[in-house]
Amino acid sequence: MAKDTTRDMTQGSPMKLILGFSVPLLFGFLFQQFYSVVDTVIVGRFLGVNALAGVGSTGAVNFLIIGFCMGVCNGFAIPLAHKFGAKDYQGLRQFTANCMWLSIAFAVVLTLVTSLLCGKILELMKTPEDIFAHAYSYIFIIFVGIPATFLYNMLSGIIRAMGDSKTPLVFLTLSSLLNIALDLICILTFDMGVAGAAVATVVSQGVSGVLCLLYMIKKFPLLHIQKEEWRPNPSHMATLCGMGIPMGLQYSITAIGSVILQTSVNTLGSVAVASVTAAGKVGMFFCCPYDAMGSTMATYGGQNVGAKKLERLGQGMRACVLLGVVYSLIAFGVLSLFGDRLAALFIDAQNPELLANAKQMLMINSAFYIPLALVNIVRFLIQGMGFGTFAILAGVCEMAARSLAGLFLVPVFGFTGVCFASPLAWIFADAFLIPAYLHVKKKLERLFNLSASGS
Repeated sequence: MAKDTTRDMTQGSPMKLILGFSVPLLFGFLFQQFYSVVDTVIVGRFLGVNALAGVGSTGAVNFLIIGFCMGVCNGFAIPLAHKFGAKDYQGLRQFTANCMWLSIAFAVVLTLVTSLLCGKILELMKTPEDIFAHAYSYIFIIFVGIPATFLYNMLSGIIRAMGDSKTPLVFLTLSSLLNIALDLICILTFDMGVAGAAVATVVSQGVSGVLCLLYMIKKFPLLHIQKEEWRPNPSHMATLCGMGIPMGLQYSITAIGSVILQTSVNTLGSVAVASVTAAGKVGMFFCCPYDAMGSTMATYGGQNVGAKKLERLGQGMRACVLLGVVYSLIAFGVLSLFGDRLAALFIDAQNPELLANAKQMLMINSAFYIPLALVNIVRFLIQGMGFGTFAILAGVCEMAARSLAGLFLVPVFGFTGVCFASPLAWIFADAFLIPAYLHVKKKLERLFNLSASGS
């Protein structure tokens, strides 16, 4: 049964494999955005601009913490992809067991720390008083739901490491429908305000995680962990942390720059915060293909390094970059023509300042989507190759760029400075990542040549 759902990415056409793997991932990311977008539409339409700005003002700190959780889970999946590519199924099960132990530990610690400190964090970010209560209600519940975030991302990462990108999509589709229903019930029927949107998000993600677990138990016999394989292994945990923590820190370090930027945006007032929120929601949808490309390249790189087929790395990267460039041009055209109409889904169409700000941000960001495509493709490929530390350094580059924008561009140029923050971050990251890829590929070539000559 498992043979029908796993995918070996170490042989066959790279373009065909990347398309076949990334398209289900794309739909998965789109449905994942559904959680956030449905929250935003209902909050903006039924609870008002202040409630929308309150939710939006938590975006950076949300990315700081939840992004770390997602990065850790993605990193944990890389050693599993290596073991699967090398056909070492006992090692795969042992790493899976230790991955689960570590995920439980991370989830407990992060939930306790963030839920206790979220109020202080919002104060440090200079969250405007008129939206503070909304922001706190929303982000506190999101932080309490961190175990659900870990459950889904850990299990879906394991499934993807084995080449199956379709199954997580099915479960996300079901949970997205549940999210819509719970949003309407919690906000409109039970009058829970922004807290209802957060509850809907957490419950829906928890359901998708449980479905992933049940599926793995039933469909993947090679993952049926034996009693002795459940024993915590310090060496395996060190390997997993060596991959997971750098990837998590890469998200968080990047988010530090976003927090600094968000603090500057907050000083521009609630209208600017709501504009960034609306443009951000539209942009997230259009950026989903880049997320799918990145996750695809992590699995592709992991399996091919495990199989010692380094010649396929460059082939896969070139194929994926071609896809990224074509999509970027299309996205820029669509957002240039319809950016304001799409933003109007989230905000009052009668507010011209909100719409003008949102369209400006969408046009400027989409003009730099090709550098964004390179960031995701190259960074995740490097991570899949086993060099997670470079993700931290790329994150530092993004953090520096967004911090510079928040500290210098926004005070001088106002909202226009906000619009150029992300493009600047992507360019900074690419300037580091492209040489880094060439370096790590040569390093692996030397390592494998020495291994071959030694044997």
